[in-house]
Amino acid sequence: MNFIARLCIALWMPVALSAELLVQPGDDLAAVIAKAGVGDTVTVERGHYPSQLVIDKPIHLKGLNHPTLDGEFSNDVIRIRSPDVIIEGFIIRNSGNDLTAQNAGIYLQPGADHAIIRNNVINYTLFGLWIEKCNNVQVINNNITGMRDLASAQRGNGILLYNSHHAQIIDNHISFARDGIYVDISHHAVFRSNRMHHLRYGTHYMNSHDNLWENNQTYHNRGGLALMEVRRQTVRNNQAWGNTDHGIMLRTIQDSLIENNVVAGNGRGFFIYDAEYNTLLNNLIINNRTGVHLWAGSYRNQVEGNDLINNRQQIKYVASRDEYWGVKTGNYWSNYVGWDRNGDGIGDVAYEANDLVDHLTWKYPAAKLLLNSPAVQTLRLVSAQFPLLRSTSIVDKNPRMQPFNLQWSFWLEH
Repeated sequence: MNFIARLCIALWMPVALSAELLVQPGDDLAAVIAKAGVGDTVTVERGHYPSQLVIDKPIHLKGLNHPTLDGEFSNDVIRIRSPDVIIEGFIIRNSGNDLTAQNAGIYLQPGADHAIIRNNVINYTLFGLWIEKCNNVQVINNNITGMRDLASAQRGNGILLYNSHHAQIIDNHISFARDGIYVDISHHAVFRSNRMHHLRYGTHYMNSHDNLWENNQTYHNRGGLALMEVRRQTVRNNQAWGNTDHGIMLRTIQDSLIENNVVAGNGRGFFIYDAEYNTLLNNLIINNRTGVHLWAGSYRNQVEGNDLINNRQQIKYVASRDEYWGVKTGNYWSNYVGWDRNGDGIGDVAYEANDLVDHLTWKYPAAKLLLNSPAVQTLRLVSAQFPLLRSTSIVDKNPRMQPFNLQWSFWLEH
């Protein structure tokens, strides 16, 4: 038999041998899955199915009109032991609540590569998905709700991704778990358009490099995005608002791009700790108690084109030397009271975040009513001339006179 003939047979056989098995209410779903062959589709009609399923072969488990798979509060609802498994279109609920056993709605064991988990409602499970040592996994458009009646520390995470590479975590809605997406040692992944709220951290993320975070929303959590001990991240177009601690945490992070994000109405907009060689570009930092909390040797970052508007404290800076931002294009500071005599849109006097006037207004908030007075402007000039009256500061020599983001006023109410 020539090569072309053998190739045609090889391409035809998987299609010809695959089958579709239909499951109806009252059928034994586990028995049908055990009977299914490699590549088969098991189609499940709407109904209620007590389930603690184990899938150990590549199959497509497909729900019609969202049938319910009920773990009856024990173990995992589904455990996947094989690569190339697809699960879509189910309500998956009521796992066990044993943190030591890591009970989950769907548990992907090591080697369950290329799994696709999409269009499911996963509710009242300890962990929504536990994904360990699995590559090229796709988790798309799932609604995941944890065991909201448990204390936060007793819950699992919405999605846990451990030592798993090239994952795509896209369009998921996660709430009332411990952390929305927990990531450790997982590289070259995409996290896009996820919504995470009423959690400890929207994202708890560490030791993972070369990943993309974009268009995610984190709100009404203790913390929004927490990115720690990482390199070469792209963090763009995310929105974090109404989080009690931080909007976006950048801790021990290098060589990363953080651009076009909105952090609004948080305890701290950005919490930046031990961050070097990063670029923060065109972010809107608005209406937070502290706009940016910067410390622990966070030097040598390029910070350009950002708007810091109406934060109670624009910058909390803890360091032994000045740090220069806005070297190329400058940033906008809503409490800047300098002037622009030549009309080029750039203030003629540098902005200093921790000058004497800032200290006075932090200590005596009512003094903000006098910010535009000649006396306060004179005090700024005097403090700039006498170094003993100033502390180390973020210095922007090109402060912009107008915000870059034209939609900034929308976020004043968030």
